[in-house]
Amino acid sequence: MRMAIGQLAEMTDVPASAIRFWERHGLLPAPERESGQRRYPPQAAERIVLLRKFQQAGLSLAEVREFQQDQPRRQAMIRAKVAEIEQRMVDLDHAHQLLTHALQCGETDIVSCPTFREQMATWSPSG
Repeated sequence: MRMAIGQLAEMTDVPASAIRFWERHGLLPAPERESGQRRYPPQAAERIVLLRKFQQAGLSLAEVREFQQDQPRRQAMIRAKVAEIEQRMVDLDHAHQLLTHALQCGETDIVSCPTFREQMATWSPSG
């Protein structure tokens, strides 16, 4: 059963304008048309969910497009993105440690707290 763009937008909670944008940029296949209106197969909703997940993971539209390319290019982009995400996870863990400690710390300036300074010393400069 094919659906209109409004139905697809409602089903995926993505504005119709975003769906049209992704089509124009080759991220979604062009749908069939019936009486001039776009008609989408159910698989279009799955692709839109995937596109949203890519965006939430921090992939740019160019990276999403790269993801749809040939295997060697895709593999290189994925490796780089995984490394970037892993570094963000380390950074977020450090921020979490800082904020959790700050909630419990009695020091006016957390940087002068000996416990925090010990914790911070374990963080390598690059990560």
